[in-house]
Amino acid sequence: MTDPLAPRMRWWGWGADGHDAPLPKAAAALLRDELGAGGARDAPGPPAALAAVGLDRVELPDPALGAKPHARLAAAVGVEHVRDDRLARVAHAAGRSYPDLVRLRRGRGLVAPDAVIYPGDHDEVEEVLAVCAQEAIAVIAFGGGTSVVGGVEPLRGPFAAAVSLDLARMSGLRALDVRSQLATFAAGTTGPEVERLLGAHGLTLGHFPQSFEFSTVGGWAAARSAGQASSGYGRIDELVVALRAATPSGELATLPVPASAAGPDLRALLLGSEGVLGVITEVTLRVRPRPRQQRYDAYSLPGFAAGTEALRALEQLGAAPDVVRLSDEEETRLSLALASHPVATRLLRAYMRGRGHPDGCMTILGFDGDPSQVARRRARARSILRRHGAIALGQAPGVAWAKGRFHGAYVRDELLNRGVLVDTLETATTWTALRTLHGDIGAALRGALARRGTPAVVVCHVSHVYPTGASLYFTFLARQQHGAELEQWQAAKTAASNAISSAGATITHHHAVGRDHAPWLAAEIGELGIATLRAVKARVDPAGIMNPGKLLP
Repeated sequence: MTDPLAPRMRWWGWGADGHDAPLPKAAAALLRDELGAGGARDAPGPPAALAAVGLDRVELPDPALGAKPHARLAAAVGVEHVRDDRLARVAHAAGRSYPDLVRLRRGRGLVAPDAVIYPGDHDEVEEVLAVCAQEAIAVIAFGGGTSVVGGVEPLRGPFAAAVSLDLARMSGLRALDVRSQLATFAAGTTGPEVERLLGAHGLTLGHFPQSFEFSTVGGWAAARSAGQASSGYGRIDELVVALRAATPSGELATLPVPASAAGPDLRALLLGSEGVLGVITEVTLRVRPRPRQQRYDAYSLPGFAAGTEALRALEQLGAAPDVVRLSDEEETRLSLALASHPVATRLLRAYMRGRGHPDGCMTILGFDGDPSQVARRRARARSILRRHGAIALGQAPGVAWAKGRFHGAYVRDELLNRGVLVDTLETATTWTALRTLHGDIGAALRGALARRGTPAVVVCHVSHVYPTGASLYFTFLARQQHGAELEQWQAAKTAASNAISSAGATITHHHAVGRDHAPWLAAEIGELGIATLRAVKARVDPAGIMNPGKLLP
């Protein structure tokens, strides 16, 4: 049986040992030729600057939790569920953003919790929060630890100590109403466990963020997550019917009813609250029957402009698939260059050139449902796409994407080994503004990195569509500036965030605010909006212990 107190991921990177993602030789050559990084094609040894130090060499201050609060917390959850050993503290010191991974690998600059607390149920969470409020201890809720915006870093704020509240023991299906298609899960339940438990009843949630293997139900709700099939199944805020949360002032809960006119939506207030108001302990979700068929098709569009118009038509005509992913010209080029089947890839590129798409943009469409339903939806989508110049590329690219849909985070570890800065950011805007914003963010990233003397590769895809607009998800790569990795990253992040904010787009579509995006939140919701959130926090968390330094600037 798996130890619920064991870290879910290796402390210095993504996933677990044995899940490494070696790069194809062509990928190493591309990194060398375009970025001046990546090492020799046949000997890519990791640069010493970012090889992970041993756990025993990670710099940690001594735990600052006093004997009295330690004893009170142990009394609340059991002495075996309060840990302050080195592995527990380091494993909860950071999420999995690029700057998090740089600090973890260096073994320096970490802000580790003074202890990690593992409550077993809602009542124990409430008791822990009461103790921490009385003892002036910061509390950081911790699910899968997959935040890429600094959301789980145990900042202390004005407090002398901080604890991470790991919900791993709070896992499982708490209630199931098959007739109403509602399922209630404990907040610490991971994505695979959600699908396993629902699958036993022929059901699915259909929520598959890239962090699916390690992220949790509570984390999805707290960060207002979106999954890769959100265009068909809905974002997490559309799937959450009710929530239960523990706050320092008591319990907040909503009813699992289909709709209500009883004032402002408290459920919506808790969604995206990032542990700043309290700790989400249970989530009731809308589920549906598991599809009998899943079909992934690939198409090429003449360019990004034609591709976005095709996606707009699909969505506004009610023909959007469950999964939609449109890569721009650069991402298409990079994806084909890095493919693990070079012969098939060369044939595919030759076919695209022969059909008049030398710089085509690849799109993946995924359809779930009964076979007859899938066939009808695919035929309608194909008809719309062809009117926008699409050519069919068959199932193989789509099947390959589905097989590797959670692979990207593992590749990032390998790129870090090879001296490459690699990170992602995302936003969303209207269809009218989409292509201009796409160009502005790309230019901001390239310009910021060029000013630091490092050429960049910047790629983008659309992965979520709505009647009024769509998301943009950027990945940027550059040669690391060893010794100044964090400053290099910050320059790129700031430039892109300023471009997003100046354009009136959202600072985050699904990564949440955390610490990294907080400086730009006021531009999105206004100073009165910030003050309103602060007023709510002051009521439910009067001591201010909940996740200091996150969400609110």
